Amino acid sequence: MSKISAHNKHDLTKKQSQVMETLTKAGRPLGAYTILDELRDDGFKAPLQVYRTLDQLILLGFVHRLESLNAYIVCQLETCGSADNLNTSFMICEHCGLAQELPHIAVEGAVRILLDKLNFTPTKSTIEIRGLCNACQS
Repeated sequence: MSKISAHNKHDLTKKQSQVMETLTKAGRPLGAYTILDELRDDGFKAPLQVYRTLDQLILLGFVHRLESLNAYIVCQLETCGSADNLNTSFMICEHCGLAQELPHIAVEGAVRILLDKLNFTPTKSTIEIRGLCNACQS
């Protein structure tokens, strides 16, 4: 079962479910104001409502914030949101906007060696690799 369909099993609020559905239908990263525009007719009146709901969904492990785009995307991996996985990696196409979440295991090993050497304990890590997806390279 995918992370996207698994969210229905949790006790999400109505607003959380609406934001999840909006992000899922979009299939690409969306900014908070775009989400607000999509949900105005469903009771969302202010940006703060969207930001609070997104923050809650991030804490639940269902949504990621793409820092470089200032946008949000539905989690694509089963391991997200667990205490063991506070790290995320993404490939982001600069042409079409496709954002694909990557398993973080390979990158995490190399980063962990460096962080151990520097005696630094991370609480969160997001790696965003920007470029062109296969389809846009043609």
